[in-house]
Amino acid sequence: MAMNIKALSFNHCMISSSTRHPTTADTKLGTASVVSMPMIPQTPPASALNNPLPKVKSPAKTVDKNIPAPGKFGIFGGKYVPETLISCLAELEAVFNFVLHDFEFQEELTIALREYVGRETPLYYARRLTEHYKNSKGQGPEIYLKREDLNHGGAHKINNAIAQAMIAKRMGRKSVVTATGAGQHGVATAAACAKLSLDCTIFMGVTDMEKQASNVLLMKLLGAQVEPVEGTFKDASSQAIRAWVGELETSYYLTGTAVGPHPCPSMVREFQSVIGKETRKQAMEKWGGKPDIVVACIGTGSNALGLFHEFIKDENVRLIGVEAAGFGLHSGKHAATLTRGDVGVFHGAMSYLLQDEEGQILVPHSIAVGLEYPGVGPELSFLKETGRAEFHTTTDKEAVDAYLRLCKLEGIFPALEASHALAFLEKLCPTLPHGTKVVVSISGRGDKDAAIVSQYQPDQLNGSMSP
Repeated sequence: MAMNIKALSFNHCMISSSTRHPTTADTKLGTASVVSMPMIPQTPPASALNNPLPKVKSPAKTVDKNIPAPGKFGIFGGKYVPETLISCLAELEAVFNFVLHDFEFQEELTIALREYVGRETPLYYARRLTEHYKNSKGQGPEIYLKREDLNHGGAHKINNAIAQAMIAKRMGRKSVVTATGAGQHGVATAAACAKLSLDCTIFMGVTDMEKQASNVLLMKLLGAQVEPVEGTFKDASSQAIRAWVGELETSYYLTGTAVGPHPCPSMVREFQSVIGKETRKQAMEKWGGKPDIVVACIGTGSNALGLFHEFIKDENVRLIGVEAAGFGLHSGKHAATLTRGDVGVFHGAMSYLLQDEEGQILVPHSIAVGLEYPGVGPELSFLKETGRAEFHTTTDKEAVDAYLRLCKLEGIFPALEASHALAFLEKLCPTLPHGTKVVVSISGRGDKDAAIVSQYQPDQLNGSMSP
């Protein structure tokens, strides 16, 4: 890729060379573009030079080209970062791989998930919502909700945040930096850092802070320093990583999204996979089998992969991801990356992106702030390419309708992000045989969105919505 080195930045739009050059992805998936990481001092951290993990010499062996490299999902993923960051990421990967099999860490995490986070979360049979989708013959699917909204902090984000904060502590880091969009990851990270006595700095877009003022307040009450950034979540992410690379020795970048250079996406997926593991166990207890269909909203993929990953090898389980169509796919104001995006590199990994003909990132839109990101994780990109998962969209209006529907039928406030998944039931349920078991992930609590919903369609608030 030809790029002007003076313009290297986390912000895709700051790359001065707009010429896109052919890559391996071009021949398979259309034109791709590359975005680099920021320039940083070329001095690797001492922790990377003095890695406490033992170096073991392995005998030379033939590399099986059919086995993907760690962090690669087909052509997707990888580490598109400056050379200096490679050592930092390698250290993180080594620690991550170690704690996966470390009894002490896993025991501590299990206790934290049970006693602090509040797991396991219920697999709730939504009786009235099920009745709502029955046809004139009284037939229809059975709808179950995986209640991640009942976690401490009100979202699935704490599953990953507490685990990564524990890793930061093990690595001897004193502070954590991160970025948040809807604020759910920010609240989760602030809570985890308070519990583990870590300093916490959270970067958040100014527009997102205005929309999610209640979560900003919670972050501050939990002791975090909230730094406003002009723009939205993608801009906050860029600024958070800039802050991290300036203090590699003492700080830890705690990503909450399934994007970025390896091992970040794999770590998030691994720590969120508890969602799907519980769902399998609970389904077996409730009806003696697996779900027929699992449905989740798609932002970057942390929530969806948390549910999907357990069932990827179960080919008779449909995996359905629902993206934000915003004002409509033809409006140009949406966040449907997998539906309308092209392949490129952003924030250190290759995946699908929303970009123009010159490879510059487009501004995404969704009424759900947590879905406003112009990229998606490499593993979801691979699931799209292989056809293992299917991806659909719902609009702002459909999401608001679904939010209100669940409030009035089940007495549950779903986050607007999760409401996109709920909205797709309107199209999905009429196509399903009677008794089909459908599990929808309620990724977060929606009281944070009550004002947005009431301002969007206030005329519906006094109406009835009986099945």
